[in-house]
Amino acid sequence: MIAIIDYNAGNATSLSNVLTKMGYDCEITSYKDKIKSAEKVIFPGVGEASTAMKFLKSNGLDTLIKNLKQPFLGICLGMQLMCNHSEEGDTECLGIFDCSVRLFPANEIVPHNGWNNIYPKSMELFKNIQSNQDVYFIHSYYAEQCTHTAALCDYILPFSAALQKDNFYGTQFHPEKSGLVGQIILKNFLKLT
Repeated sequence: MIAIIDYNAGNATSLSNVLTKMGYDCEITSYKDKIKSAEKVIFPGVGEASTAMKFLKSNGLDTLIKNLKQPFLGICLGMQLMCNHSEEGDTECLGIFDCSVRLFPANEIVPHNGWNNIYPKSMELFKNIQSNQDVYFIHSYYAEQCTHTAALCDYILPFSAALQKDNFYGTQFHPEKSGLVGQIILKNFLKLT
């Protein structure tokens, strides 16, 4: 079973619908036991960093997430919350990825909304994905490039479109809204052991 973390934000239903159409068994939950016992865990995201972190901490999900051993995928805000710190609400995050989340420069068009190219550096999540493929983004904050960067995107400046460390993966873009390319990325994640 795939656990989709419910933290009173995000696009969990949209993600669940796509996974179900792809033939996967998934459940939207905030119960620790269900998350711990899941084969894979997905942390979807749309929302605000400080509010989401408060929910995770008040429910003990922050500690649980950091200690999970199964493949774990953070999407959009979910990925950002896996970094050290976010400028959004001056928020201390989970610290899984050693990088910070910054606001795009104020003099530019924000949010970054729509289709943009990604340039994978790591093949695990991006198997059968060519460089320069379009995926769907909507965000005003970005994760800096770091040693965990698995794919790049360039909007105003280069940033981490995906991150990876051990069993933890993150995408700034929304694979569930990225058509066939996004479905391939989700399948690659769901094949991980």
